[in-house]
Amino acid sequence: MTRTLNKRIFADIRFWILFFALLRLYGITNPPLEAAHSWRQTTVTMVARNFYEVSPDIFHPRIDIAGEKTGITGMEFPLFNYLIYLVSLLFGYDHWYGRLINLLVSSAGIYYFFLLARKYFKKEVAFNAAFILLVSFWFSYARKIMPDTFASSLVLISLYYGSNYLDRKRSCKNLLLYAVFGLAGILSKLPVAYIWVLFLVWFLSKKVSTARKLIFGAVTLLIAVPVYYWYFVWVPYLVDAYGFWHFFMGEPLQQGVKETQTFFPRILNHFYESSLKFIGFGLFLFGLVMSVIRKEKVLGVVFLLCLAGFSLIILKAGRTFAFHSYYILPFVPVMALVAGYGLTQINNRKAIYILLAAVAVEGLLNQWNDFTIEPNAKAMTHLESDLDRFSSRDDLIVINSGENPAPMYFAHRKGWVAHNEQILDTAYLHSLEHKGCRYTLILKKKYGTSVSLSKELVFQNDDYAVYHLSNP
Repeated sequence: MTRTLNKRIFADIRFWILFFALLRLYGITNPPLEAAHSWRQTTVTMVARNFYEVSPDIFHPRIDIAGEKTGITGMEFPLFNYLIYLVSLLFGYDHWYGRLINLLVSSAGIYYFFLLARKYFKKEVAFNAAFILLVSFWFSYARKIMPDTFASSLVLISLYYGSNYLDRKRSCKNLLLYAVFGLAGILSKLPVAYIWVLFLVWFLSKKVSTARKLIFGAVTLLIAVPVYYWYFVWVPYLVDAYGFWHFFMGEPLQQGVKETQTFFPRILNHFYESSLKFIGFGLFLFGLVMSVIRKEKVLGVVFLLCLAGFSLIILKAGRTFAFHSYYILPFVPVMALVAGYGLTQINNRKAIYILLAAVAVEGLLNQWNDFTIEPNAKAMTHLESDLDRFSSRDDLIVINSGENPAPMYFAHRKGWVAHNEQILDTAYLHSLEHKGCRYTLILKKKYGTSVSLSKELVFQNDDYAVYHLSNP
């Protein structure tokens, strides 16, 4: 009896979703200073904190690295940031709410991914695919303060409800949930919209009535209107009106194609190393081969449609895709599905369990460093209190962190980020003084390297030094 019960529990994907969610609670309150993409996380937390401290206007998000300007700028629709703000209204501001929100939404996304796969494939395929997704690149990014798995999950949920509407009798509930989750996901991260290319399967099917297609198409167009307005009208307006560019909207297609060709090996690396790691990628290739041999048409159509849609994302991003591994995240569920199918083609159940365990061990070990903060980075958490000794929160500062905004977030100030070469340029510093810059923060170990300035030194420790630029 006990053995049967244990078998049922371990065969239930909900157990594994909960297990890995609990595992990721380790260090959930860590500052966003892990090795991978601290800069991306702190651009999210800056906006959330400014909603809390400056203005809750969701249509005018602001960051802290726009110098003397307001910081208002165009970016992804800040739904994720705003959720952090709303939680902060209840408990006071803290960055780690973003980790928890993303973890909850991404866990739900994996469950809906399982439900989707189970609708059109065997339950074993769905279980294997969802388990592989759990330990894939999503494992660490599903608790980062970034909108990528958050938005992907919302669109997967919308895909589930949209497919329900097209598959079954008309249901206002399915249509409404498709619209709500789809709009929220695509507004949060525009590239995740590529997943909706799968709806072509239903639109080309004679089994779906013309009336249902028209209603579904009309709702989709209604979703597209606010998405288009935000990204192609409002974002450019914010940049023009407030004079600060921050958000990457992709390259012109011709340039993106050239950059993709130049950095193609690096782009491929995201597929065979970043996404599922090597064992998982091997299962993905095996699944592709077996789907061709077994003439698994449904899986083939899903893969080819998604690959075609995602290829446009790659071509538009170009060099940026090559140098930012998290851009692969929306495609990882597709690869996990193919890998999950590949596992079901193995007749030995013990071999399947061993391979799943191997994928998990390789995936988790390669990502576990993201759950700890190195000492040099942890020093950033003292920036605010050290600066408070002699500086007010309104003082503008410049930091030698290159293009990384993380130290500015932890300094809890506003101002500029710059490279050492700029800071050593007397004319550059003089121009910042005229714009109201009061202090220069020189990072010695993390995010910057030590340089000396012929200015008044007001603070120094092993990790950073602060120079006074102008009189009060």
